[in-house]
Amino acid sequence: MTHMHVAGSVHADVVAAGPQWLTLPDDVNALDPALWSVSVDRGDDGIIEIAGVSVTELLSQYGSPLYVLDETDFRQRARAFRDAFSGWDVYYAGKAFLTRTIASWIDQEGLCLDTCTGGELLTALQGGMDPARIGLHGNNKSLDELKLALSVGVGRIIVDSLDEITRIEDLCRENGWHARVMVRVTAGVEAHTHEYIATAHEDQKFGFSITNGAAMVAMVRCHTSDVIDLLGVHSHIGSQIFDTAGFEVAARRTMKLLQQFRQATGRSLPELDLGGGFGIAYTSQDSPATAESLAEALREIVAVEARGRGMAVPHISLEPGRAIVGPTTMALYTVGTVKPVDLDTGAQRIYVAVDGGMSDNIRPALYAAEYSAVIANRVSDVAAVLCRVVGKHCEAGDILVRDVYLPGDISPGDVIAVPGAGAYSRSMASNYNHVPRSAVVRVGTGNRPDVSVLLRRETIDDLLALDEGPVRARVEYP
Repeated sequence: MTHMHVAGSVHADVVAAGPQWLTLPDDVNALDPALWSVSVDRGDDGIIEIAGVSVTELLSQYGSPLYVLDETDFRQRARAFRDAFSGWDVYYAGKAFLTRTIASWIDQEGLCLDTCTGGELLTALQGGMDPARIGLHGNNKSLDELKLALSVGVGRIIVDSLDEITRIEDLCRENGWHARVMVRVTAGVEAHTHEYIATAHEDQKFGFSITNGAAMVAMVRCHTSDVIDLLGVHSHIGSQIFDTAGFEVAARRTMKLLQQFRQATGRSLPELDLGGGFGIAYTSQDSPATAESLAEALREIVAVEARGRGMAVPHISLEPGRAIVGPTTMALYTVGTVKPVDLDTGAQRIYVAVDGGMSDNIRPALYAAEYSAVIANRVSDVAAVLCRVVGKHCEAGDILVRDVYLPGDISPGDVIAVPGAGAYSRSMASNYNHVPRSAVVRVGTGNRPDVSVLLRRETIDDLLALDEGPVRARVEYP
């Protein structure tokens, strides 16, 4: 049993050497296809390749650490959701990972795109995304963000407070604009996920409560506005969700709300967004649903609710979240030190320190997210040992992979590959300890090697360029 410490799980009283789900692998060199993108394999020399390009080749050209995105996998996942939910609107989560190139892929594959800030919105627009297929979220949108969204004519703004509704009305009247909005509601559904990414329970910052009547107040306010077109309601119950049980409850409560609104105003709202936040496989314990099975279940849920209430099925939109980009990308690191540590239980754990850390993936430190890892630059016939992959930052909680079996001969200079790094790794990256953020490269299946940079690596000069203090000594970084 593990007793959580207020400062985080790194300070917990650990009895077991590793989690119960983690088992000794039959082959420590094997790549579980459930965890890796479609173009990933080991070459004859044992080095991991993406569409035939070796990780060692990528690191030699673009440096370490490095995020590597499989374009073929990305497009296949986008199409799978588009086709499975044909007739519905599928919104790619810009917050998971977004560049101008990514926005262009989303546009080409016929998806919509959800943004949360002016920066994300501008990136989507510069990438050629049709504004009519862009949504703007956020619980505290600035005037500049609202101005940009309204001026370009985004397809919808998800309103999150009465203050925001007032700001939208003022901007529209001043500039002759008209806003298309959805009201974000909290359906009171407790998704089976971490507290920080569960978003539909009552005690949190997002949305208007259905239970206390705040949602209806916001809806009527938008309905009666002369400059706002109310499209419908939006519900989002959380992230990294593996089944549709929570959506059944959310659909029941949101469609009841739509029915009550029709009874109160005589108007049927045309749209309902059920959110999404579908999970992906980070480790062998994760069993995500396919786009097809999710679509079948959600269509049935909505149809049953509509029939039961004598309503037409509204136009549905949803947001797969990390499910499109998450599995497409691996993170590559170079091992710097290997340190055996004896545990109180008599077991031993090997601490493998790499040249990245919590600055390029904050999720393990933020909410104990689990990841997997393998040695990528070779294969080994040495027995596996329990390892913890940690970073270079000055924090005890700087952990990238909490528990993983790696070959016992792991040593400095080896390359570690971590799958499932496409969502919320680079997008949440920081410059903690003045560490520059890593590059992101895409690998395609065109003329080999089909590699290009999506985001270049930051440099120390990039970081110091923000420092307005005087330079009192001329020292260059090696």
